[in-house]
Amino acid sequence: MLHAMSSRTRGPKPTKVDPDQLLDAAQAVFAQDGLRAASLRAIARRAGCDPALIYYHFGSKEALFTALLQRRFPGVLKDVERLAETSDLRPTARRLWEVLLIYQRHLEKDPGIRSLIRGEIVKGAEGVTALIEGQMRPVAAAIRRVFEQGIKRGDLRSDLHPMLATFFLVKMQLEILDVLPVLLPRFMDLPPEAAVAEGMRAWFDLFWRGVALDPGAPLPPLPDHVAR
Repeated sequence: MLHAMSSRTRGPKPTKVDPDQLLDAAQAVFAQDGLRAASLRAIARRAGCDPALIYYHFGSKEALFTALLQRRFPGVLKDVERLAETSDLRPTARRLWEVLLIYQRHLEKDPGIRSLIRGEIVKGAEGVTALIEGQMRPVAAAIRRVFEQGIKRGDLRSDLHPMLATFFLVKMQLEILDVLPVLLPRFMDLPPEAAVAEGMRAWFDLFWRGVALDPGAPLPPLPDHVAR
């Protein structure tokens, strides 16, 4: 009897658990409850495993959260830094449009991480906000360089604030990915993917007219997908 009880309390071996499964469960629980209120027990229950396995793979909630950020932001950063290279002489409008496509490619199919980040920025603890900032800062810096290069090349207004322009460009893109697939089909009789495509182009046209040195100049051809 004692041997049977001991076997039950040990639970599954840590090496048999997929860390991505734990991250998916953590993301869902964090998005619903917030990082501070979420428990490792709730995450384990959602993942269908023993809480000890989370300690084995990650050690803490904060480490889980950091791993979630690192699962998405490095890919965004790599693509945006390539886009921000000074050797890229394509029109500034085309390069800024590709910023939107990069965010779409990396985050469109993952509403959980978007809602999680938004919630933790608004109500998260200081340390959590600092973790998010640490991942976002290099991405924002790379996008800012695209704006600064556009100003120097005479494509953008000289009085433009590059970091504020970066903020508004990215912030609206995230809103488009969250809201348009739900609402725009009801107003325009479009499928969700078409609603996002229409919304992105309409938003970028408005944005570009506000930041361009010559708002009346025609936009260059804008691709549907960013080149890898």
